[in-house]
Amino acid sequence: MTRTSGNIKHVASPLARQTLLDGSLTRPVAGGHPMRLLPWLQVVKIGGRSIMDRGRDAIVPVVEELRRLLPEHRLLILTGAGIRARHLYGVGLDLGLPAGSLAPLAASEAGQNGHILAALLALEGVSYVEHPTIANQLAIHLSAARAVVGSAFPPYHHHEFPHARIPMHRADVGAFLIADALGAAGLTLVEDVDGIYTDDPNGPEGSRARLLRDVRHTELAAHAGPLPVDRALPEVMANAQHLRQVQLINGLVPGRLTAALRGEHVGTFIRSGVDAA
Repeated sequence: MTRTSGNIKHVASPLARQTLLDGSLTRPVAGGHPMRLLPWLQVVKIGGRSIMDRGRDAIVPVVEELRRLLPEHRLLILTGAGIRARHLYGVGLDLGLPAGSLAPLAASEAGQNGHILAALLALEGVSYVEHPTIANQLAIHLSAARAVVGSAFPPYHHHEFPHARIPMHRADVGAFLIADALGAAGLTLVEDVDGIYTDDPNGPEGSRARLLRDVRHTELAAHAGPLPVDRALPEVMANAQHLRQVQLINGLVPGRLTAALRGEHVGTFIRSGVDAA
């Protein structure tokens, strides 16, 4: 509803002439739950160092499993960076580059892994797309093909985060942000471990390592040992809007990805903050 004062037309709005930084003013307007844009979408993040860096022996079985899943699901397949990104970090830190400059360099390797995966699925009409296309045109691409491949790195580029020399938000965080923003049906993280362990199963205390089948994001944040996911992931999951959980699975075991996308518990469920809402 509008009203006219002199020659000026005013649009009635609760946010008119108010600061958008005042939570007490914006909460009544923005407090509703956001809509799910693509509730039928399954997001799969393929690890760079854990899967892509292993070469043909690891990549081809994962690609064949993805190919068999295409008639069953519509997929957004996201790829992470691998050992080459660590080399970039090493050189960049040695040169004194800030974290905001290191982020797009590492993201470029995640994109290269995505191009490799998309090329292997090209016969099924699968192609690699950049972040703006995922944000604005994903639906039309998925109406033409059963899957699309993209980079899992969040497009922060030159944004700086306090107290960070290496970019805090990497592929796991990027995949979660995309999946949650789209209201996807689920997110599966494909790595080379069976899930989250109490201790590093490949470390000196490996004999006492115990698989955690189910863990909350708060417990993950307090985990003292090494993690197979980004350390910043629990913080992002605390503010989730749609995704109640993420499943971390071992992509080197045939059939695990198929089972996970069918809703089976074959890895570690990481619960988000949605459960507590």
